[in-house]
Amino acid sequence: MSKKETINNDNTADANGAGAVRWDLQDLYADLDDPKLQQDIEALLKAVEAFHSQHAGHLATNLGAALEDRASITCLADQLMVYLFLRRSTDATNQHIQQRLGQVQEAWSQASANYLTFFEHELVAIDDATYAKLLKSDPTVARHQPMLDQTRENRQFLLDQDVERALTLRSPFGASQWSDYIDEMESELRFELGDESLTLPEILHVANNDASAEKRAAALACFSKGLSEQRFDKLMARTLNVVLGSKAVEDQERGYANPMSARNLGNQVDDATVEALHTAVAEVGAVQSQRYYKLVAAHLGQKTLAWSDRNAPMPFADKTTVPWQDCVDTVLSAYESFSPTLRDLVAKMLDNKWVDAPPAEGKGGGAFNYSVLLPNGEARAYNFLNYMGSARDVMTMAHEVGHGVHGMLAAKAQGPLMFRAPMAYAETASIFGEMTTFQYVLQHTTSDEQKLALYMEKSGDFVNTVVRQISFSNFEREIHRQRRDGTLMLEQFNEAWMQTTKDFYGPEGELFTYDNVENLWAYVTHFMRPFYVYAYAFGELFTQSLYARKDQFGADFEPMYLDMLRAGGSKNAVELMEPFGLDPRDPDFWREGISASITGWLDEAEKLSAKLGVNVS
Repeated sequence: MSKKETINNDNTADANGAGAVRWDLQDLYADLDDPKLQQDIEALLKAVEAFHSQHAGHLATNLGAALEDRASITCLADQLMVYLFLRRSTDATNQHIQQRLGQVQEAWSQASANYLTFFEHELVAIDDATYAKLLKSDPTVARHQPMLDQTRENRQFLLDQDVERALTLRSPFGASQWSDYIDEMESELRFELGDESLTLPEILHVANNDASAEKRAAALACFSKGLSEQRFDKLMARTLNVVLGSKAVEDQERGYANPMSARNLGNQVDDATVEALHTAVAEVGAVQSQRYYKLVAAHLGQKTLAWSDRNAPMPFADKTTVPWQDCVDTVLSAYESFSPTLRDLVAKMLDNKWVDAPPAEGKGGGAFNYSVLLPNGEARAYNFLNYMGSARDVMTMAHEVGHGVHGMLAAKAQGPLMFRAPMAYAETASIFGEMTTFQYVLQHTTSDEQKLALYMEKSGDFVNTVVRQISFSNFEREIHRQRRDGTLMLEQFNEAWMQTTKDFYGPEGELFTYDNVENLWAYVTHFMRPFYVYAYAFGELFTQSLYARKDQFGADFEPMYLDMLRAGGSKNAVELMEPFGLDPRDPDFWREGISASITGWLDEAEKLSAKLGVNVS
């Protein structure tokens, strides 16, 4: 899932042809009051209770049957959740939807606590000899071995069953509720710029994308000041103190080595691999980032950049609006150029109205994909966009449908319990789809200025996806470290933010000035989900290292790649890369990902810039 800020504008969507591209959820449920919706909720709760009655105390003999029943329960729960979540995403202010979703989440959490908590504890209690016999005698158990092995290997982090039950019961009222509240409050923020009252996405759009440097700077100052005047930074500081403090207590009780360990285990990567990623980006990625910004400054005719210049439109930027159908044709053609199989899956999403494209009143910002395996065995991939016709929007489309093809292939191959890849490499197919589309567009571009625009935009996206996200992650590491010594004040968050920012972007005045930057951490709501952000950098470099090997395998690469996608969550990062001769445990793996991507793009961008008379001093 990716989030990219956009500005809602229905007229723009109508003009580019995306206005009518809305997903159709009627075949899931007719509406919130559809009797089938309530029937399925009741059926789900009964199924969970029956699961406990039939399998608690008997996993050592009927583990395979329990897995089959658990799979059916998961499919029904996913159908309910995907419907309610998608309804909320396109009608975020509808309190009826919010209430219905909350009711289902709380009921599901309570049922899970009461009737499913036993599963992991009984599974890890099965002795090794009995477990080995089950793997040999029961095909269902054998098929789910990767998931079962992971649970058994991490048994030392499980708390007592009663404690796990209590935590599950409380989960709807913990960090997720704070996160939802922050999202609600964020949607109500308004920023007065001139005679305009702007929402958060709108003010960020101006601060990042306006052609005027003065207006960008004014928008950033307005944004930073508005976060303080509306006390949003104080609210975020208070909320993060709760989230960080709660996590610290649970981490200590479970015995995790450090604050990142829980996330790393969920991502099926070891602490050392994640540390190697952070080190490579800090030592190599940050250098390429600064190289990129020096080229940006040269094109803008500036020696130093204001923070609001980071994403400034280049003088040669292509401002052409891309009609929706042209976007579709480009993405389909790009996917076809690599894999007809993937192209057909993208077409299936479009033909079945699993895409919601235009900005609209009440619709949330950004973009995401939600892949699901329904009870009828059908794999679907819903794509949420805010398409306004920019070249970046085309790449966003390519990115999200990449998630979709990944989900659909893995769901059919692995089933509901193992098809979702951990976040760290869930971005593989989406970034690969972007790269395929980028290369396709590049090959069909002849103008030096247009090529330069492509290389610069791709480099900028890399900086924001890799370098910026690792700087975010280092900020998180620092505030989690400090939080263990007690509650943090707003000023401590600000200081940690500024230090990590300068670590990656350089000292004050060397490349950037940092006016109105110190409280910008407060709108990064991903911090409510600790250490979520490093997965973006992991996924980008993981994929770039893989993409660089594509030509070495020739015609064999496509089937190997499709098999990798079909693996879903059944293999870890090391196992996925092994057929390609790559090893993410090797620190050079991450450095090679940087060299294979932004280093080469900047080489080309500097050559093209020189041809156009712009040189980096």
